[in-house]
Amino acid sequence: MALSKPVINALSFYFGQLFEHPIRTKAITCAVIATTGNLASQKLSGAKALDYHSLLAYGIYGLALGGTVPHYFYSFLDWAVPEDASFGIAKKLLLERLLYSPLYQAFTLYALARLEGKDHNGAVEQLQHLYWPVLTSSWKYLTVIHLINLSVVPPMLRVLIINLMGFFWTIYIANKRRQEKMREDKKK
Repeated sequence: MALSKPVINALSFYFGQLFEHPIRTKAITCAVIATTGNLASQKLSGAKALDYHSLLAYGIYGLALGGTVPHYFYSFLDWAVPEDASFGIAKKLLLERLLYSPLYQAFTLYALARLEGKDHNGAVEQLQHLYWPVLTSSWKYLTVIHLINLSVVPPMLRVLIINLMGFFWTIYIANKRRQEKMREDKKK
């Protein structure tokens, strides 16, 4: 019972911040989750030394875009497809999977490459190699999670659920990007 009080206090604080400052809270949450996902990816890959530049890139991306863009998208989705719309969940899911996800994946891959120091041409080249495998994996593995998120999770918590799922997705993307970098290094 003593352990539950700190947990309840932390959750109360988080939900209070989420209610009072939703964008800031979602941005900070995403930054922490993206950074820890990248850290976990580096550890799982057996990296001998941490790539702090990559950790910083994921943290900055999460802070600036990873929490804010989904916040506005899900707000738009709730506005564009009202609760009482026929097949509302299916419409939201199709918009998310076929419109938002392809654009957001491309933007994420490009932005992370730039934040890690690649020039425009290098970021575009990496995007061309990674985009389709990452997008099809997203459709294959994350569609059910998005369906559950849209149909069961309260709107205020949707970005949190996506960010928590994003922890594992960050590990996947970081590994894909690392494999691409190793492929590029072998070419040189």
